[in-house]
Amino acid sequence: MSALLFSPYSVKNVTLKNRIVMSPMCMYSCQNEDGKVENWHLTHYTSRAVGQVGLIMVEATAVTPQGRISVNDLGIWSDEHIPGLSRLVSMIKEHGSATAIQLAHAGRKATVPGEIAAPSAIAFDEKMKQPKEMTKEDIKQTVLAFQEAAKRAKTAGFDIIELHGAHGYLLNEFLSPLSNKRTDEYGGSSENRYRLLKEVIESVKEVWDGPLFVRISAHDYHEEGLTAEDYMTFGKWMKRDGVDLIDVSSGAVVPARIPTYPGYQVKFSETVKYGADIDTGTVGLITSGLHAEEILQNGRANLIFIGRELLRNPYWPRTAARELGVEIKAPAQYKRGW
Repeated sequence: MSALLFSPYSVKNVTLKNRIVMSPMCMYSCQNEDGKVENWHLTHYTSRAVGQVGLIMVEATAVTPQGRISVNDLGIWSDEHIPGLSRLVSMIKEHGSATAIQLAHAGRKATVPGEIAAPSAIAFDEKMKQPKEMTKEDIKQTVLAFQEAAKRAKTAGFDIIELHGAHGYLLNEFLSPLSNKRTDEYGGSSENRYRLLKEVIESVKEVWDGPLFVRISAHDYHEEGLTAEDYMTFGKWMKRDGVDLIDVSSGAVVPARIPTYPGYQVKFSETVKYGADIDTGTVGLITSGLHAEEILQNGRANLIFIGRELLRNPYWPRTAARELGVEIKAPAQYKRGW
């Protein structure tokens, strides 16, 4: 039996050469605080493309300056960001990897100067700044910011867009009853708490016809929070609204103890995949090719998102291939003589 990890995966008009995805990870490496791509990003992401990752997903990239997690985040709130992102896309694609970008707004977890915004005026914890409750005009402008960011991502040449609806950032804050205490049409029922994400999906799809992913936190690790069963319903709605794949993570909407072990989030991916009848990606302490292959062979996810292991080893796909007895073609330079 051939290894599924190294089989192609197609979504709409994009085909990945394998099922390995570089998980979007905040790198906090814009030293000029302007959100623009720097040499570090060109080296960081291109190295993983040389290492034969099928899909390189660029880190959480802020759709507004206010929506940055930190002042060192990448940004896509201005046309001035497009040239650097375009160069990054070009360099990644030179090595055969597909490209994606995660569009994000930090909400109440932003640590930037000035006012921050959230569904409700509740701080994440006692150390974090208290946000202001967003007005309907604020919400309208945020939806527009995601749409404008999607236009820039298209201009820059990305193959796939992912919306960051996880880890306690803005879209996740609206989804979870732990952080959303609103009494208007954006709070209360599941349908109301989903409304902002729905509006963002619809606005992005007005300007973007490529594959659209959403990252979720499928478990709040709190007795009054959401679980993967709740995300089965949200997942059905996302599929109805045009989402192609759900990237299943968990936690971080409120402070909580998270029990971690290899593959601790895979069960959430499996629940959402079958409960919502939608393709999923899974992530979380997956460090070996054999483990990744087990997940795929047992139908628990369609893509394997690798985070910290790719930080440790940019050539992890080659390590995984050796484990699975798969031969990856060597770079052309490898065979050249002196």
